[in-house]
Parts: sequence; structure tokens; C-alpha cells
Amino acid sequence: MLRIHISGWDLSRVRMATGPDALWETILSFHRLRDRRASTVFGKWRTETRPRLNGEVRLLSAVVPPRGYFPDFLTPSQEGSEPMDFGTGVEVLRDTPAERLRAELSMLGAEGHTDSRTGTARRAVRPVRLDALREGRSEPLGRLIGALRGYHRAAVEPYWPHIQASVEADRAVRGRALLDGGPEELLASLPPVIRWRAPVLEADYPVDRELRLDGRGLLLQPSFFCRGAPVVLRDPLLPPVLVYPVGHAAAPVFAEPGPWLGRLLGHTRSTVLRTIGDGCTTSELARRAGVSLASASQHACVLREAGLVHTLRHGSSVLHTVTPLGGSLLRGGAPLAVP
Repeated sequence: MLRIHISGWDLSRVRMATGPDALWETILSFHRLRDRRASTVFGKWRTETRPRLNGEVRLLSAVVPPRGYFPDFLTPSQEGSEPMDFGTGVEVLRDTPAERLRAELSMLGAEGHTDSRTGTARRAVRPVRLDALREGRSEPLGRLIGALRGYHRAAVEPYWPHIQASVEADRAVRGRALLDGGPEELLASLPPVIRWRAPVLEADYPVDRELRLDGRGLLLQPSFFCRGAPVVLRDPLLPPVLVYPVGHAAAPVFAEPGPWLGRLLGHTRSTVLRTIGDGCTTSELARRAGVSLASASQHACVLREAGLVHTLRHGSSVLHTVTPLGGSLLRGGAPLAVP
């Protein structure tokens, strides 16, 4: 069990990341690449990604085991809510102090080490290629960054619009909870593996771990490639972040939409309806659907008048969500799920 102790001051500093984090998605997707589970969601992605890889897996496997601990420096932390893009993230990684490299990489070779991040016991493994990296020299670190770049380009970059859309849809759900009941309702709205029992946020976790925020607040980072249990940084002195999985549809996430919806609504309007998904603002809709702000507003208005979309105004922006009728249409007329 993971227990995050949240004081009243920390509660006022709980915040949502403004989008997906490129390095978290890269590292967590590498876990999914070697994991045969969740084939409905990730199977097509694995099939498409593996042929595009060219030696990156071998080097990355040395620092990112299939399960258990991987070094915190691979996912640089920050104080704000704006995630770093991939280029910025790897430059921060490049500047990792040598002593931190040694300390975190040494844990990969600790005999009988049980990861405090996931609680998974592992046998001692000391890949020769890690020895030079532990020394903090620029050349081996550059090779690692090169492998990360190549892997990101093959496995994450082609799917970034979908990753971003999924995270933004999750943010819309959390945003509604925050508007309805404040930060406590936001914490209570997180996936079922995470439970808010004031003043403690509990999460399913392989081992018992206590994380005290000590007035630093907490960054909530939704992740497309996170699966099952959430993830936290191992070092309790780093800015606290909770990476948790977004919800996925039952159908393969990268499947192309059927042609019938486009014939019914027209290609652009069917794209708009799909893009709204679990909710988004008009500006997000325009960006994700690739249309102008005025066009996004017009399409949303038509869909709203047809009873397919519901719009809520909050301040100067509006949040669009799909109605049960719109959701049924997106599922091809399938019956609505009953809770």
C-alpha cells in the first residue's frame, strides 16, 4: 500500500499536469513493449513499433528492467505543472550529476534488491555497459540519450496526438471534479486503484510505503502508458509526483474509426465528436481536431443542438462532453453500459 500524507496546506497545492510528460511516457511505454498483457489496448501499438526499433532495446534494457526499479533521473522532476517536452527533458537528463548517476544506477545491481518504487524483488544484475555510465562520463550518457531519442521517435512520437488527446480527456474529467467539489473531490475522482481517505491518499502498491509531502504539494500526472498501479519517484526529496493511468476504451486504441460515422455526420464533424470524447474545451477541441477555433465552436454547437454534446460554461471557457446519445453513436449504436 502506498500512503501519501496530505496536510491542509498540501491539499491547497495539489495540481494537475497540463499534458502528458514525454519522458514518463517513453519509459513507461518501454515497460508496455515487453509486457504481453493488455493486448487489446497496446497490441496494435506493439506490432507497429517493434519493426521500427534498431538496437535501442538492448541499451535501454540495462537501465529499465522489465519490472521493478528504474532510476529517477530518467524522468526528471520539476516544480511546476507544465511537463517538459522530450528535447528539454533529455537535456535535463544530460546534466544529471555524476554522483546521482552512481547512486541510482548502483541500485540496479544491488543483490536481492526489492524495489521501493514497486516492491518487486530482483536478482542481482550488473550489465557491463552500466559500469562506464556509472562513472558519469559524457560518452556513455550520450549513448543512452541517443537510445532514448531513437526509441521515442519509433514508439512514442508517431502516437503523440493520441496520447495527448487521452491525457486531455482525463484532465477534463478531473477538472469537472475540481469544479464540483474542490481538491478533495479531485482526489476522490482518481482511478479506483487510488483512494482518498482524508488526510491520506492511498494507492494499491506491492509494498508499504509512506510519502510525506511536507508542504510541497503534489503533482498529478495522468499517463497513457501507465498500467495498473500508479508510480512515484523513489527519492522522497524530489518534487512529489503521482503518475497514474488514464482510462482506455475497450477497443484497440489505435484502430481507425469505421467509415459509417463519417458518412452519417461528415468526416470533420465525426472527427469533432470523437475528439470531444470524455470532455474538452473549445480550444482543446480545435487543436486536437485540427480545425480553427471558430470551426470547432460551430461544430460543437451543431452537435449540441442535435443532443450529442453537452456544453458547460466556466468563466471565459466552456467544457464539451459527449451525451449518452452521442456516446452510443460513437459505439455504433451499442447499448449504454449500466453501472
